[in-house]
Amino acid sequence: MDDHPVDPGTVGRPATENKETIVGRKAELKRLFRTVDNASASERVLVLSGDAGLGKSALLESAMRWAGESGVRVLRAEGSESEATLLYSGLHQLLRPVVGAVDQLPERQRAALSDAFGTGPAEGAPDLMLIGAALLGLLSDLADRQPLLLVIDDAQWIDRASLDALAFAVRRLDAEPVTLLVGVRTGDPLPALDRHWPTLALAPLAAAAAGRLLDHQPGSPTGRARDQVLDQAGGNPLALVELARAATSPGSDPTGPLPLTGQLERIFAARLTELPESTRRSLLLLAAMDTADAAAFAAGGLPGAEDTAWLPAERSGLVRRTSRAIRFGHPLMRSAVYHAASLDARRAAHRALADLLGDAPDRRAWHLAAAAPGTDADVAAALEQTADRARRRGGYAAAAQALQRAADLAPDRAESARLLVAAAGTAVFTGELTWVDELTTAARERTDDATLLVTAALHASRLTTLTTRHTLAFSRLTHTARQWAATDPDAALDMLASAAVVRFYSGEDTQRQEIARVLARLPRDERSAWRRAWVRTVSDPAGSRAELTTRLPQLIADAEHRPERLTTLAIMAWLLDETPRAVSAFDTAFDRWQAHGRLPEGLGGAAAWAYVEYGRWEQAREACAQITASASTIGLDHAVACAAAVDAAVLALQGEAAEARSRAAEALALIDPLESRSVAVYVRRALGTAYGADGAYETAYDQLRLAFTAEGDPVHYHASYPALAELAAAAVRTGHRDEACSIVERSARRLGDGASPRLRALISRTRALLADPEDAEPCFREALADPVFEHWPFERAQTLLDFAEWLRRRRRIAEARPLLSSALEVFQRLGARPWVERAQAESRAAGIDVAASTPDALAGLSPQQQQIIRLAARGLTNREIGEKLFLSPRTVSSHLYRSFPKLGITARSQLRDLVEGTLVATAGNQE
Repeated sequence: MDDHPVDPGTVGRPATENKETIVGRKAELKRLFRTVDNASASERVLVLSGDAGLGKSALLESAMRWAGESGVRVLRAEGSESEATLLYSGLHQLLRPVVGAVDQLPERQRAALSDAFGTGPAEGAPDLMLIGAALLGLLSDLADRQPLLLVIDDAQWIDRASLDALAFAVRRLDAEPVTLLVGVRTGDPLPALDRHWPTLALAPLAAAAAGRLLDHQPGSPTGRARDQVLDQAGGNPLALVELARAATSPGSDPTGPLPLTGQLERIFAARLTELPESTRRSLLLLAAMDTADAAAFAAGGLPGAEDTAWLPAERSGLVRRTSRAIRFGHPLMRSAVYHAASLDARRAAHRALADLLGDAPDRRAWHLAAAAPGTDADVAAALEQTADRARRRGGYAAAAQALQRAADLAPDRAESARLLVAAAGTAVFTGELTWVDELTTAARERTDDATLLVTAALHASRLTTLTTRHTLAFSRLTHTARQWAATDPDAALDMLASAAVVRFYSGEDTQRQEIARVLARLPRDERSAWRRAWVRTVSDPAGSRAELTTRLPQLIADAEHRPERLTTLAIMAWLLDETPRAVSAFDTAFDRWQAHGRLPEGLGGAAAWAYVEYGRWEQAREACAQITASASTIGLDHAVACAAAVDAAVLALQGEAAEARSRAAEALALIDPLESRSVAVYVRRALGTAYGADGAYETAYDQLRLAFTAEGDPVHYHASYPALAELAAAAVRTGHRDEACSIVERSARRLGDGASPRLRALISRTRALLADPEDAEPCFREALADPVFEHWPFERAQTLLDFAEWLRRRRRIAEARPLLSSALEVFQRLGARPWVERAQAESRAAGIDVAASTPDALAGLSPQQQQIIRLAARGLTNREIGEKLFLSPRTVSSHLYRSFPKLGITARSQLRDLVEGTLVATAGNQE
């Protein structure tokens, strides 16, 4: 039998029983219980979707009871329309029963959650990643004591900040016994939740199950009335119950032509006419308040509501009493009560609640807004203050909503436009381009103020650059820049700066010409010099390299105390292959930016690549973890793809070919290769390295060949060139020498005098690899001649190894040995396992004794375990490692526990000697 008893108060409860029966949902219940019981990280989240009345709440209640009986701790939050604009209200509701556990978190994480809940000082910009890490740590701590079930019902009405934080944490729970169940109405998007999470879609009940549920109802209708109920309900359990009640009530007709939800609300509203005035007034107050209001009034009762007023509402089935509060039986009942009241009555209810919330200014402001009969400057000002508080606590969606509502209430059109522009600027941080466009369009309709319109357009352009729709973004940005070139050249230059970023992402060559044309129309002045330099560097780094590199040191010195500009200049340095200067500027910007919260957009990908090239691979992977964490939270797929591509490259260099291919596939799944040529080329380079490290040279060549067009030109004007040397290395092993030679020479001609010392060294190495053996030596020596090449340690070590192999084959072993030793030391220091093995084999062939060298102690660990071990060896605690890699402390502990036996150690104190001692011993054996 597929009926299952659950708690009263939800779908299908017979009025004469204390238990209800869920009918026709055996498979759904089985799936929910399996998710609660499952310890697998891949199946610990389930989104339950369905139309109103299909029984989502009943099923979730059943799962909660099952969990409680199994010894699982249950935390629950329930969304409501009135609460969707209140920052972190959902998270606060979820964690209210365990708020004491927050005090056990480290100071920074404790402060972050206090700021989120409005109980801390919220000084400076919020650190959203730290809030997520704090929640991650809290859930991990709770799960250490007892398995945990998190239930979010009516998630479409949970505030965005809470969903962001929850999604961030749950994605990173690995070793913890934590399950998340989410109930959401069909068709309501949840932008914060991972679209790849499994979803269980509820369908209407089958005819037989619908009939059985109808049979459970007291005084179940018969004959024609029964057929009418079954026909109109269409398998919706709530409709069956309520239409059955209506069909058996005197004078009631359940066959109205309204849509199902409207019909149900009308049935609920009709029930109100039978209730006393005091009961209707109390129900309206309950419908007008949010969860936090209800909690605040639980002890003292609702304002103006006697306790006896609730009894008729309970008997009618509209509300039910719990140990802590009075709740509507279903969200549609709340909606029916609220909308059945007159507009004046609703406003009076909100005014009454606002009068009692003097110590809660944000909730008070929203109630005042709901009570306002028209425009109201004071209420608009209160909402703007609410937005400011929300923004300081990291609630960008809540802040933008408050500003948007304030704009509606502002009596002055210019003030309304200003608020809409501010809302657009705040909404940028939600990643929702449609919303930003909507706000900027509304602002344009209310003002002719050029300054405001420029600001609005810049807000929209800021987000446009971060989407994957690069062709559309570029067209919009350059069109606006051309429009403003004569009237507002500063704004036009800002637009062009964003267009240059899009040009870099897309790699479309015609866009360079368009940028140059618009830039030529803009006046030159010293104040805008650095922005012009940015546009030229990003859109065409080889075009004016000599001039730009000369100016760069002074520009960086002038920006020393301005981390956002310093970040911009660091990106320029990286694009110009001034990698040491880029890394130094990134480090300084990062240190200075930490005091201000999140890193600025655009930092992560360029910084990660700079760290890779400079030989700081673990730091690059940490940067990738941060990019992924922040960008995935607001749905910026392009940034996530960039991070995955860099991560894939590092994994390939470390010899983790399978993991590299997996990360590369993740990156390609998030972008259109024709729209995002930069990411596509980065991925091909990573795959070429991974296959080459595995000895699959033909496949490696095929992947690297995709970094160039069919004619042999670079697919991307910056990302393709570093692939030349690896392409040549694969070509000489696969019979593609002639084609590779053609590609290399075409690239060299395109670069011309704009080639950096690094690229000149790589091209020389490439020519050496492709040359006839007797002609290779001058090219190798040319590649190694410039000492600046040492700033790219891996690439230089590859060149040393290639040259040493060439020398050994010419029997010039004495010359080869020091080159081999130098290359091997670099490969070992970086952890480039395939190149370590190749250099060791070549060293033995050259008569160097490397048999006694200590192998890489970490080689048997996964890439993530290696990261954790290296951080632990530096003395970081599990929590500190978790904050860096966005993992829970328990996950870190689990990785350490699994790693120790593989490393042959028993204590954390041995890690430093293990990690550092290996390198010392290896270096000593080469002397």
